[in-house]
This record gives sequence, structure tokens and C-alpha cells, in this order.
Amino acid sequence: MTLAACGCAYTTSTALLPSHLKTLAIPVFENGTTEYTLERDVTDAVIARFVADNHLKIVDEHSADAVIKGRINLYKNAVFGFSQAAQAQEYRVTIECAVVFKDQVKNRELWTEEHMVKTANYYVVDTPGSPAKTELDGRKDAINKLAEEIVARSVQGW
Repeated sequence: MTLAACGCAYTTSTALLPSHLKTLAIPVFENGTTEYTLERDVTDAVIARFVADNHLKIVDEHSADAVIKGRINLYKNAVFGFSQAAQAQEYRVTIECAVVFKDQVKNRELWTEEHMVKTANYYVVDTPGSPAKTELDGRKDAINKLAEEIVARSVQGW
């Protein structure tokens, strides 16, 4: 019974992507922050997720049926938790983007999100079952969450 429910959800989700959309362009996101290479990291992660998803083939913008454009508006790395000795031990990376998914065949926006925000927490000290992490680890996790959300909104519906 659970398998049937999962199967239906999968079938329904793939049906929501308009059938005329076969190819997608993802130009490098704009970077409105001072974080070096953030735009490349986000763009590469979004492309990799679409390639893994395999619903749309990634092509150049001029030959694409659809395009995703984005702008990174915020990057923040802030203390999120302290130890009992008042030492910073947990941090949160926050990334906010504006993203537009446009159907270039019918010349219309399929979805837009001005404030897509993703966060990732990481500990700078060893915790049970997990070694200490760095800001780059938190950044990568937040970027991956952002890429997952963009792909999900694009291929599973609006």
C-alpha cells in the first residue's frame, strides 16, 4: 500500500513539468555578496542536481526551452550556539537567492522566488558521531539545499 502511494506521487510529480520543456539553461548566478566564487559554487551545484535529476538536458541559453536565472542576495555565517564556557561552537550559514524559472518557448515565468533562503548548521568542535566542520562545510551544505529546492520546484510543480 505504501509503495502504491509512493508510485503515484512520483508519477504525478513528473507530469507537472510541461511536456514541451526538454532542455534548460542555467547561466552563472549573479553574486550580490562579497563572497568570492559563491556564484560559481551555487551555479555548479544547481547544474549538477539537474543533471542527476535527468528531467531536463542542460544546454546553452540560446537553444534552451527554459532558463533558470538567479541572484545571490545574502550570505551570512553567524554563531548559532555556545558551549557552557561561552565558547562559540555552532555556526549557521545562511544563503538567500532570487530565482526565476522561465519557459522560453511560451515566454512566461513558471515560478519565481524573490527570497529563497537555505541554512546549514555546523559545529566547529567534535560532537558524538561527527567530527568538527568548517565554514566551507556549512557553505556547501547550504548550497546543496538551495540546489535541491530549485530542482524540486522546477520539475515537481509550483
